[in-house]
Amino acid sequence: MPKSKRDRVVALTRTKKKAYETKKDLVTDIQECTEKYTNIFLVEVHNERNNLLKEIRESWKSSRLFMGRNKVMAVGLGRTPEAEIKPSLHKLAAGLAGSRGLLFTNETLESVKGWFSEHKKFCFARSGTVATETVVLPEGPLDMPHSMEHQLRQLGLPTRLKDGVVVLDAEHTVCTAGKAVTTQQAHILKHLGNLMAEFQISLVGHWTAGKYTLLQDNTMEAE
Repeated sequence: MPKSKRDRVVALTRTKKKAYETKKDLVTDIQECTEKYTNIFLVEVHNERNNLLKEIRESWKSSRLFMGRNKVMAVGLGRTPEAEIKPSLHKLAAGLAGSRGLLFTNETLESVKGWFSEHKKFCFARSGTVATETVVLPEGPLDMPHSMEHQLRQLGLPTRLKDGVVVLDAEHTVCTAGKAVTTQQAHILKHLGNLMAEFQISLVGHWTAGKYTLLQDNTMEAE
């Protein structure tokens, strides 16, 4: 009887070597981009969506956008004045955390700020998103297919079918402004077509010619 592929043993040293090579390649990419591009932006993604990030990359093909593995990217830049490959890059590296990344480009500061201030897209909220409005469904018929009634009831809505129409037996608050949306609430909002979250990339900091500047509310404060 042939052995199942599931029974195949993968050497741990092999996986460790592959992970090491991936990190090493990223460090190399970061350092090469530092030589190739005149401007580096510390960016932060709000309400990240892979398909929308892909669109951003398509629009900035002449530049490079790196997201993820912040600690490795920080190593590429240099985390201390002694380790940095160019002056003040350790300040840029210090800001790499959470949903932040790096944009390498030869575009000017003004054009980058202008482009990203205009490119925002609304999308469906996910669990943990802070609700921007209170959504209340009134008692009575819901504009939903009758086939969804069971699913809506499982999501916590007091629904029933009446003559083939989905009916809400009582007023129901789906979410409250200022409070985090739950998984169930996110599903209900999606069924309602409510695009509550906003995908956008904000500029946190800017490095060029050995100088790092913190960008805040369209004003700049040098570090």
